[in-house]
Amino acid sequence: MIAAMRVRRVVPDFESRSLETSKGFYGDLLGLHPVMDHGWIVTLADPDRSEVQISLMTHDETAPVVPEASIQVDDVDGCHAAAVEMGAEIVHPLTDEPWGVRRFFVRDPDGHVINILSHP
Repeated sequence: MIAAMRVRRVVPDFESRSLETSKGFYGDLLGLHPVMDHGWIVTLADPDRSEVQISLMTHDETAPVVPEASIQVDDVDGCHAAAVEMGAEIVHPLTDEPWGVRRFFVRDPDGHVINILSHP
């Protein structure tokens, strides 16, 4: 049985060869400003609506691939259990990351890698 959980936020993740160039592009084009910067990932948001976000990544710090989207849920453990029960491919195991998220990566039926996370 798949556990009920809620999606809190969905953020597209774009792989970038140059975070500075990409930040400038999305800032100039859409008015998005950095709200998080770890050096390898930068999240940009609308200054008036913080829920409107995109992330730019040169690589992923602990996972083997850059995901295509990040989906924040209220119960990442339940979502992980549901993914395993469904037989979905887990690309990156359920992990407590040093930057304060608990997450795993799963591959959807079309091959897209999704970062499922929660903030403990």
